[in-house]
Amino acid sequence: IDTVIVHPHAGVLSAWGIAGAPLVVRLRAPVLQVWDDDTVARHAEAVAALRDRGRRTLAAEGCAAPTHDQVRWELRYRGAQAAMWCLDRADFDARHRRLFGFCRPEASVEVLAVEVELRDENPAPAPLPEPEPRVCPEPSERAQVAFPGPDGELRWAWTPVHARADLVAGTALVGPALLVDDATTVVVEPGWALRTGAGGVLVLTDHAGPERGGVAVGPGPMGLELYHRRFMGIATRMGETLARVAWSTNVKERLDFSCALFDPQGHLVANAPHIPVHLGAMGETVRCLLASLSAGALRPGRSWAVNDPRQGGSHLPDITVITPAFDAQGALLGFAACRAHHADVGGITPGSMPPFSTRLDEEGVLITSLLLVQDGHWRTDAVAAALAAGPWPTRDPDTVNADLQGQVAANTVGVDALVSLAARSGAASVHRWMGWIQDHGEEVMQGWLRSFGPAGRSFCDQMDDGTAVAVTLRREDRGGRFVLVVDFAGTGAASSTNLNAPPAVTRAAVLYVLRCVFGRPIPLNDGVLRAVDLRLPAGSLLDPPPGAAVVGGNVETSQRIVDVLLGALGIAAASQGTMNNLTFGGPDGGYYETVCGGAGATARGPGAAGVHTHMTNTRLTDVEVLERRHPVLVRRFGLRPGSGGAGLHPGGDGVVRELEFLAPTEVALLSQRRLTRPFGLAGGGDGEPGSASLVRNDGSVRSLGGCFVLQAAAGDRLILRTPGGGGFGPPNGTDGTQTRSQS
Repeated sequence: IDTVIVHPHAGVLSAWGIAGAPLVVRLRAPVLQVWDDDTVARHAEAVAALRDRGRRTLAAEGCAAPTHDQVRWELRYRGAQAAMWCLDRADFDARHRRLFGFCRPEASVEVLAVEVELRDENPAPAPLPEPEPRVCPEPSERAQVAFPGPDGELRWAWTPVHARADLVAGTALVGPALLVDDATTVVVEPGWALRTGAGGVLVLTDHAGPERGGVAVGPGPMGLELYHRRFMGIATRMGETLARVAWSTNVKERLDFSCALFDPQGHLVANAPHIPVHLGAMGETVRCLLASLSAGALRPGRSWAVNDPRQGGSHLPDITVITPAFDAQGALLGFAACRAHHADVGGITPGSMPPFSTRLDEEGVLITSLLLVQDGHWRTDAVAAALAAGPWPTRDPDTVNADLQGQVAANTVGVDALVSLAARSGAASVHRWMGWIQDHGEEVMQGWLRSFGPAGRSFCDQMDDGTAVAVTLRREDRGGRFVLVVDFAGTGAASSTNLNAPPAVTRAAVLYVLRCVFGRPIPLNDGVLRAVDLRLPAGSLLDPPPGAAVVGGNVETSQRIVDVLLGALGIAAASQGTMNNLTFGGPDGGYYETVCGGAGATARGPGAAGVHTHMTNTRLTDVEVLERRHPVLVRRFGLRPGSGGAGLHPGGDGVVRELEFLAPTEVALLSQRRLTRPFGLAGGGDGEPGSASLVRNDGSVRSLGGCFVLQAAAGDRLILRTPGGGGFGPPNGTDGTQTRSQS
């Protein structure tokens, strides 16, 4: 900022503005019809009635005739959630394209309401002439004031103090200076000049800007923090947009999505605090898309969708939408991308989280580099064909379609903000800071590795089916630069079930753990992984062959990866180690939720009770919303006392969740930690495993395993008990039992 304007009433500007605000009347009436060529004429009488009421209201306030009279319609694409106030259908399409990145001129539009706005505008004040330059009077006094210098240290200076009333229009002075009146104190810093404009307005100009604010030659701490917050703020706004315009409970209520920015090479720069298993994997998806596109395919006004596990995908319900951003000269700035868990993308069970899938196609439709938007237009037929492909297509394509459009809208917000930042700061500056933020991540990683020590650290745990997940961490010095070798040798072979984790999931888990152990609030970015040598045994659970089922690997095996990494580092006992993936529904769609449990204790304190842990960071749908949208009642939801492991610091307790189904429903659970316990560390006790049971409407009780699919009748109740976290340290000073190998 090189120019600052200070209003003469800056201290009381809001009250002053209210006094001069125009009189406005807005009156609305419901419509709830499809828009057509006769809509305006058909509702002309209702509009006239609203206008007459508005005129009477203004007349009662002393307005003889309004100076502004406008009719607007609340429009939305039929079946969508987001609506906008527009002048007509053409205005709606133009606004939708500008705000959300696409429009659908062929789609039906529905009218929710009509609005008449009448306004009595105050006449605009005549512009004041520019005053003649005047000599600044002598200050009334001088005071010592501390100003920050270029190095950040405070520097004291004797500073002239002027009464603001003494500065007539046209007066100019050079900082440092203080201007004082009854309501405001204005500080003119060194390097700034001040001029008193017409009407008492003060105009401050940064004369030292080119010297002080020129092109940065290196990343200072203030710049790193500033750009970190700028990039993260953009990703946060993307997430707010997606939650607002999405359709499904999964995205809108549970917030099962993540948004992030990437540099032109597809490396993660910054993200909002969303889902860790998404954020560390999305960069690979962006890079795979870049590699798959033909020359010239990357253009403004385009967005792509991907969920392929071989292209950085996590599992098929997680669909990533990627949109490139270009500066005013047409050069690539970077990418905005978001990954959302869709409520149903097909597969053999509603909700697309089948507990017993053995092939990828049993888990839903596979989407590889699907062009969603071209030249600002939604590709309706291509998207519909993709959602209908495969032996088990999407059950509720309208909801998936609406959520995909919400993702494009979120990306559009990110792209516009990135373009705006480049317009203000310059594209070259944006690219430099993208690189410097990643360089800083690598520097922090190097600092942590210096304290890691030369000794290797290993840990091994297992899935409920006995498959081992093993890791060894060791530091290597490669030409004066440390590298962390993360070797999963000893991990079991790829599973015939769906516990296989795509490589991007393991990469995400490693990045998440490293970000946790740094103890510094740095942005999660790909620079951290520059000093990581990740080794995954080919054909193992963590590097399965093409076509292998992966839905459980993303949500369950990812949790075990985090537990063994934290166990090897000796930092935290195991958390509940599962997301307790519960789905229910029927032929027309399904509902999905993950259920919280206990967190593992650490050397610093006990584990939290009843929380989502590690690789998941979603909400549970509010009870009122869940019961309104689905045929279910929440009978019980509370903590499960005593389920956390004992210890000097005990593990967090799991929860008990009881649902009663009000209609025949297919119910499925995909979970772990039913046959194994969340381990304790340093002598702490293990947490309790989870369990589930079905209470039939006739009173009979059926015990259920960690994975099941069943048909529930109306009146049946599902009781889910989630695992607790492991404890840390011997309880009451006694020796605990270490049940997992650690060296």
